[in-house]
Amino acid sequence: MMGNRQNVMIKGTKDGFILQLDDQCGYDTLKYELMEKLSVQYKALDDQPLISAKIQAGNRYLTNEQKEELREIVRSQKSLVVEEIHSNVMTLEEADMLKRQHEMSSMAGIIRSGQVIEVEGDFLLIGDVNPGGMIMAGGNIYILGTLKGIAHAGCYGNEQAVIVASQMRPSQLRISKHLNRAPDTDKNDQESHEMECAYIDESDQIVVDRLQVLRHVRPMITKHEGGR
Repeated sequence: MMGNRQNVMIKGTKDGFILQLDDQCGYDTLKYELMEKLSVQYKALDDQPLISAKIQAGNRYLTNEQKEELREIVRSQKSLVVEEIHSNVMTLEEADMLKRQHEMSSMAGIIRSGQVIEVEGDFLLIGDVNPGGMIMAGGNIYILGTLKGIAHAGCYGNEQAVIVASQMRPSQLRISKHLNRAPDTDKNDQESHEMECAYIDESDQIVVDRLQVLRHVRPMITKHEGGR
């Protein structure tokens, strides 16, 4: 029975192929079975346009060298190209980085001109950001004060990040790779006394709106467990 065990399962989807790798066998066994199956089953696809392939490794940790080797094996089939390799396992260093990116740092005070604060996760400021001051956060930015400088949320590529401020009067807003310069306003306009939030909408634009919309556009941010 064990001799009939399939360590590599190949499934076709409308978006390409999924290569499901068993996480119990040895890596060499897995590698040679993958080579054999691809060379036999997909030789007929040699003259076809490129087809996407995703590798799912389950609970198997793959080193960078092993990932590259698997990519090369798939790449040797002229029609297949690896789009993604997913594993449920990560190193302690990777887990620590992920943990830091989900932690919140806080500060009470004023961020003055020329001062830059950079954190890997969320950031809470109790105070103002003066013109020329800047906050960079891998996650969300919350300012219990006036934002007159620059705020850059999701600076490592998180497009779901948001910026919240008691007074939103920035010189520039950035979320991930998107940028929104402060609109020209009449100095005589009455200042809003309502907290506001900035986020990337469905058209990939940074928009500023009332804080109340946050629970609709980013429900996971405002969701909490416990309570009634």
